[in-house]
Amino acid sequence: MLSYLAELENFFGPFRMFRYITFRGLLAAGTALAIGFVLGPWMIRKLKELSFRQSLRTESEVGRLADLHLKKKDTPTMGGVLIVAGVVISTLLWAKPNVWVLVALAVFVALAVVGFADDYLKVTRRNSKGVSGKRKLFWQALIAVCALTALLLHPESAVKARELWVPFVKEAVMTPAPLWFLFPFFGLVLVGSSNAINLTDGIDGLAIGCTITVALVYAIMAYAAGNVIIADYLFISYVPGTGELSIVCGALVGAGLAFLWYNAHPAEVFMGDTGSLALGGIVAVVAFMVHQPLTLIIVGGIFVMEAVSVIVQVLSVKSRGRRVFRMAPIHHHFELKGWFETKVVMRFWILSLVFAIIGLGTLRLR
Repeated sequence: MLSYLAELENFFGPFRMFRYITFRGLLAAGTALAIGFVLGPWMIRKLKELSFRQSLRTESEVGRLADLHLKKKDTPTMGGVLIVAGVVISTLLWAKPNVWVLVALAVFVALAVVGFADDYLKVTRRNSKGVSGKRKLFWQALIAVCALTALLLHPESAVKARELWVPFVKEAVMTPAPLWFLFPFFGLVLVGSSNAINLTDGIDGLAIGCTITVALVYAIMAYAAGNVIIADYLFISYVPGTGELSIVCGALVGAGLAFLWYNAHPAEVFMGDTGSLALGGIVAVVAFMVHQPLTLIIVGGIFVMEAVSVIVQVLSVKSRGRRVFRMAPIHHHFELKGWFETKVVMRFWILSLVFAIIGLGTLRLR
């Protein structure tokens, strides 16, 4: 919306700054940060008044972990609403609306609604069971189908949405990718990312801190993909219009930092599925649209670790009757080994930063 101030540069010269994506990206991050700081205390107070408290699993379900997390029982949840508000408002203010931006926001809001329904059922039923896994998976898959259909039908994105790029390769490996492959592939990326961040959201500050590093990387990748000179230099796909996704990622960084202010240990609020499902979805759809979906495996290495630890644990228990980890996701394994919660978070943040740097390196190694 405010990006159109650039058209008034003849009346006021400095308005030309609004032409630059980097400038608007910084403004988007700052706006989202300010929204979080302004609305955060009011929202946390309201969530407490409504008794929207986190429903923790019992000792019969998680054993000693229940005692370690007992102090969290009165912490309000659904704080993801704060992240959603910051990202959506800031993006609408500073990004030039195009199909890439609108689809990203649509996926973000739609998954937030699914997560909100899950959180609402948990707090009203006073237990840790909300929307069933199968039903949640159905809605995630439906959102993926709708998002990809929108990209394929829009003339601005129809051709580019059917290209498949992989790290370390200078050209698209599929162009156009067949629809029978494209829909399951995009669905897997979106559902996998959404659920992986959901699994990571188990201790104070972990999921949002790692999401911030991922958002920073994809802000850079989106800017590169939307700039023909940089894309040609790096031998990556040039996707006109995706530079505006840097604004979305900038807003995500700002909103994430604001939420982390309240979610740092000891947390004043949890994001709940409202935040975690939405965050995973927007990261996935941005990665897909800038032709870096497989790079997400590297950049989001922490989320991959968390998801894989759950898969390995389940398979091991079902096939051998034995656990590989003391508890999955893997951050709980380290908690039960005696690591303080803050140590787990800090070390995972460090790993997330390392994964982010390696992921950025793939842009040049082609």
